[in-house]
Amino acid sequence: MITEEEEKFLIYWEKNRIREKSLARQLSLIIPIGSILAIGILLNFITGWYTRANIEANSTSTMPVIILAVVIIAIFCSVFFKRHQWEMNDQRYAELKYKKDLHKSSDHMQQDETN
Repeated sequence: MITEEEEKFLIYWEKNRIREKSLARQLSLIIPIGSILAIGILLNFITGWYTRANIEANSTSTMPVIILAVVIIAIFCSVFFKRHQWEMNDQRYAELKYKKDLHKSSDHMQQDETN
């Protein structure tokens, strides 16, 4: 038997499964997830703790490349995280659906045996 919380999740996921998988929805998390990693990379670059890398970066025009790389990393991280989260929710949905169907069929079989 499934709990009330699991039943609510089943109803929610049946309604929002397709919407949650869309790329636009996955890109909506760029700010919170990808930015954390991007800020770390930029802080690492700005502090200049590795002097040889700092000298190399200042000798060429790498700032546009670094900014582009940070944006790409932020987008990749947010999409990857959302897709992973979607897969986990979809797996949970499939398991709960199977559990619910199994329980429903066992109840139906028990009713047939008593009749």
